[in-house]
Amino acid sequence: MPAITLPDGSVRAFDGAVTGTEIAAAIGPGLARAALAMEVDGAEWDITREISEDASVKFITRKDDAALELIRHDTAHVLAEAVQALYPGTQVTIGPAIENGFYYDFGRNEPFTPDDLPAIEAKMREIIAANIPYHREVWERADAIALFEARGERFKAELIRDLPGTETITIYRQGDWFDLCRGPHMRTTGDIGGAFKLTKTAGAYWRGDHRNPMLSRIYGTAWRDQKELDAYLHQIEEAERRDHRRIGKEMDLFHIQEEAVGSVFWHPKGWKLYRTVEAYLRRRLEAAGYEEVKTPQLVDRKLWEQSGHWEKFRKSMFIAEVVDEESTLALKPMNCPCHVQIFKQGLRSYRQLPLRMAEFGSCHRFEPSGALHGIMRVRAFTQDDAHIFCTEAQITPETVKFVALLSAVYKDFGFESFAVKFSDRPDVRAGSDEVWDRAEGALKEACEIAGVSYTLNPGEGAFYGPKLEFVLRDAIGRDWQCGTLQVDFVMPERLDAEYVTSESSRARPVMLHRAIFGSFERFLGILIEQYAGRFPLWLAPVQVAVATIVSDADDYALEVAGLLQAAGLNVVTDLSNQKINAKIREHSITHVPNILVVGRKEAEDRSVALRRLGGAAQEVLPLEQAIALLRTEALAPDLR
Repeated sequence: MPAITLPDGSVRAFDGAVTGTEIAAAIGPGLARAALAMEVDGAEWDITREISEDASVKFITRKDDAALELIRHDTAHVLAEAVQALYPGTQVTIGPAIENGFYYDFGRNEPFTPDDLPAIEAKMREIIAANIPYHREVWERADAIALFEARGERFKAELIRDLPGTETITIYRQGDWFDLCRGPHMRTTGDIGGAFKLTKTAGAYWRGDHRNPMLSRIYGTAWRDQKELDAYLHQIEEAERRDHRRIGKEMDLFHIQEEAVGSVFWHPKGWKLYRTVEAYLRRRLEAAGYEEVKTPQLVDRKLWEQSGHWEKFRKSMFIAEVVDEESTLALKPMNCPCHVQIFKQGLRSYRQLPLRMAEFGSCHRFEPSGALHGIMRVRAFTQDDAHIFCTEAQITPETVKFVALLSAVYKDFGFESFAVKFSDRPDVRAGSDEVWDRAEGALKEACEIAGVSYTLNPGEGAFYGPKLEFVLRDAIGRDWQCGTLQVDFVMPERLDAEYVTSESSRARPVMLHRAIFGSFERFLGILIEQYAGRFPLWLAPVQVAVATIVSDADDYALEVAGLLQAAGLNVVTDLSNQKINAKIREHSITHVPNILVVGRKEAEDRSVALRRLGGAAQEVLPLEQAIALLRTEALAPDLR
């Protein structure tokens, strides 16, 4: 006689084992129609599964966020069925729900192309319209392997063989078609609805290993209704228009090539943008009491072993073996152990705390080539890294100061607000539970006093401490996790850092790991896409183009450019023999914010015709007034 506890605290008793469908019907016909699946004691189940013992039950309806993953999971299954119906002999492998959609990898001799997608999508709509129920079956391992091998599905058979011995082997059927799957699923294929679209094809190695066969992947997106789908497709169109790789090429900012995979070649204009951002942040840090340092690129493995990074990050490190010295060096993947070494030089006093140590640290991490993405995800990057060595009592005031600094910096770059995630202890971690209790408690208290509201991100803390993740939302609604603040009691202990207290005893400092950008490369990529290349004047790598109407004005144009440069502006001069409209069009394509047009009349009057990017009109101004105006507009926010 199971007792079912509902989210409102009420309890319903049933005479015997009961399905979610029956419970929903007992509550009311509206819920019976709306419920797609359920959570049983926090785990998602098919609504048709029987509950035979006391349990807490929460129903998932289409309005719930959890419904999105169910819709995408079910759509992936329908994709696989449609592909096998249209292309007999194709093997299915895996097809998970992912952020904003789903994909499925297929084994076949000929890869899919975008031209195949309309027919596959049409077949999927047929299967959905048929409203076919999902059925869950539990199989013996050997029987399931035999079943898939008999169908020529060697990838599925391999997956089953590799599952842990304790794993329950479940197969889901939708009519005559079936797939290996943990579930859960919704009630029928009809619950998916029509708000989905196949988006692209790609290649992918089986299990992500280049030594394995190449599979053909189909991506798609699925949503709760057409309005959500349309909004997402519009976002995708905007993302393509704003793609930092395309804009970077148009503006001649950077490039990446095979001879330096995952590393950025910054061109003069791109490096000017980089240095502008770096100079701005350096001024902010100096004003906030940070001391800048520089630490080595190559560090002996002994330090990484002592800090715990060797065990945790070894696979992501680039290694250099020094044969003559029989030593192993690693290009640093992060800066924290090196900063502790500086802290340890000489005996520190409590009077020196908090000590805020900053570094624009060049780091290297091995990222699989398939994960690399322009300058957003690279192997060689620069962290805007800093570590605050402080007492336990200083955690809260330092957190308050950091959040204020981070907020001001984000606002200066056009991000008015951000979300915060609190990531607590992961399963694999360093330090005792007591240490983690202290660290998590201190960070939560600091958030409360700083007025920082957050959502919990369970198990996603660093291996040495809990962290706050600061998430920006860009102009088209995408979220980017950039800044972090991590409370670390562990590393100072492991690396033997200490200071002299007011009682003349020795104590371990607390280490606050913090970043605002995360990495310069990624943040610059975000900025390029945020502004679609149309930077505010203080960030623009070229702020003014001086263009001539006739060659008689060349000398005056060069004088104007020289005066602008003396005023601190980034200027190019266009003396080419193209017509002025062509010059304006060319500089507009490269997103130059201001074009000063000069001809014979302007040279005689010592004036300029100012055209703003995106505007059709022009304003004629005296030269000195134009220079003063642009110089003021080009000041960085912290200098105004």
